[in-house]
Amino acid sequence: RGLARPWGGAGGEGGWEVGRHRGPEGRGSPSIGPTGPRLCVRRMDDNVQFLKHVPLFQDLDRKSLEAIANAAVEQSYTAGQEIVRQGDTGVGAFIIKSGRVEAVQDRGGHQHKLAELKSGDVFGEMALLDEFPRSATVRATEPTTCLGIQRWHFKGILESHPQIALTLLPVLTKRLRNAEREDEMSAKH
Repeated sequence: RGLARPWGGAGGEGGWEVGRHRGPEGRGSPSIGPTGPRLCVRRMDDNVQFLKHVPLFQDLDRKSLEAIANAAVEQSYTAGQEIVRQGDTGVGAFIIKSGRVEAVQDRGGHQHKLAELKSGDVFGEMALLDEFPRSATVRATEPTTCLGIQRWHFKGILESHPQIALTLLPVLTKRLRNAEREDEMSAKH
């Protein structure tokens, strides 16, 4: 059964897309019946435990992790499927829960591989702060599950949990400086 999926991934990041999100055993589908609420709570607890081990979030307290886990949407991708596309407006970040992805950048018609990412890695995090176009295409290289966090949800979380900003700003600043350094190096070559 198809589900509505926020921001639709590559090519559909601006709206809602129906029917393309599939998870094993109906994961991510609305819970109906007496076991539904327990399944949702267990999945959120699983996501909190997972987020605790993600370097970007490891210094956050439990309440902050719960807020992020509650806002996150689990999405599954097949090998070769684009998750975000270079040039599209970014609306959120992704945390790889399982699987692997590659980030590639088109430079003058040539694809340059920027990185391979795995479980626990985060990409698209700058879209939590701005609405600039994506700087690279990220595609799954094997079946991959990500937690997606949309900018507007993240901003709401920051309003109610401002300590998150104090924890994440140094990490995001470091990532931005590293990206600028890499751009300078690639421009020289």
